[in-house]
Amino acid sequence: MVHNILIVDDEINSLKVLATALASDVLRIETARSGEEALTLLKSKHYDMIISDYKMPGMSGEALLSKAKIMMPEAPFILLTAFGTIELAVNAMRMGAYTYLTKPVNLNLLEEVIKDVLFPPATGAAGQPAADAQHFGIVGKSKAIQEVFSLIRRVGKTDANILILGESGTGKELVARAIHHSSLRVNEPFIPIDCTTIPANLMESELFGYEKGAFTGATDRKTGLIEMAEGGTIFFDEIGDLDYALSKKLLRFLQEKEIHRLGSRNKIKTDVRVLSATNRDLESEVAEGGFRADLYYRLNVITIHIPPLRERKEDIPLLTAHYLAYHAKKNRKSFRGFDHDCLTALKNYDWPGNVRELGNAIERATILCPYDTITADCLPPKLRDANESVIEDKLNLPAMEKRIIMKALDKAFWNQSSAARLLGISRKQLRTKMKNLGLNS
Repeated sequence: MVHNILIVDDEINSLKVLATALASDVLRIETARSGEEALTLLKSKHYDMIISDYKMPGMSGEALLSKAKIMMPEAPFILLTAFGTIELAVNAMRMGAYTYLTKPVNLNLLEEVIKDVLFPPATGAAGQPAADAQHFGIVGKSKAIQEVFSLIRRVGKTDANILILGESGTGKELVARAIHHSSLRVNEPFIPIDCTTIPANLMESELFGYEKGAFTGATDRKTGLIEMAEGGTIFFDEIGDLDYALSKKLLRFLQEKEIHRLGSRNKIKTDVRVLSATNRDLESEVAEGGFRADLYYRLNVITIHIPPLRERKEDIPLLTAHYLAYHAKKNRKSFRGFDHDCLTALKNYDWPGNVRELGNAIERATILCPYDTITADCLPPKLRDANESVIEDKLNLPAMEKRIIMKALDKAFWNQSSAARLLGISRKQLRTKMKNLGLNS
């Protein structure tokens, strides 16, 4: 099924980048240079999704949203906004926008949002993802990841503060979003804050906001991110990088459920759920004085630990199939799957970058592979090198013979006559060798 998406932005370069990145066999992209042009298109054609810049000459993204919701109420509306207009974007979400993304747009995140909205996973009879292998975009069937799914379901309907632990690339923000979407706050804002990207001297004003005249340059009142998350969820990504001096104010917010804007003594009561994540060992940092103990215990009411990919390698076939299907559609290609050597290389590698690195490797392979089956030579060199190292460690004659026969069978799609010709032996000899090596026909 092909879905129609309308992208609206007055910047022609932005339109070209988004249209090129998103277009595929299953996504048909059209563009408009203004809100007015978009309205003209909406009158004559149906769209499955609208993606619009917030700030444009003439009709703003918010004004377009209000009109689009009347003309095409079922079409999800995504706003693209500069960091300084996040407050306006959150207000637009309350008007019916599906979500907002900050500019410059993270294309991977935008693609994930589109996939979640337009291509939801198949569901079983109980409404759960098929075989419980996917949960809000998190893929896996290993015992370790099933425990994560179970925790998400159990804590979702509560308001407990959750600390999500895991190495970089394991999917900590995906887990946070899954908790939010499992909660009673699902229709309220989800505000992610990357503690590594906002300078320490700006973080306080971004979190708590400020009054006009609070400091030099404060020409207007600004609503802070905590206040914008009212009724919803705020997610502190990489909380271990939070400036120590700001910890006391954050602790007060957690304890008292209230904040003060900079330059004001008035208390603002808040109803916000707090999720946080880190790839650091906060317990050790607390012991060494690098992180406040009282803040740690406030954040860590319940812990969810996401295992690294090397500890759940049984999920690699499922993950690779998931990424292959997604990136093949995106790049307008078709593949039968992975050959034996390729799957072996994927399983032998330790994935220091975790699921994010695996997704990138499969995307690279779908772009570069000239065959209808992904082969090992289409993988990044470091994966091939790791695979060869493992093979050399286990080098013996029967293993080499089995590997060569498997490769021939894969290339011949397990047609024994064709494989025998590739190997330069008779079909009878091949069958004998297959039987001796324990290869099923």
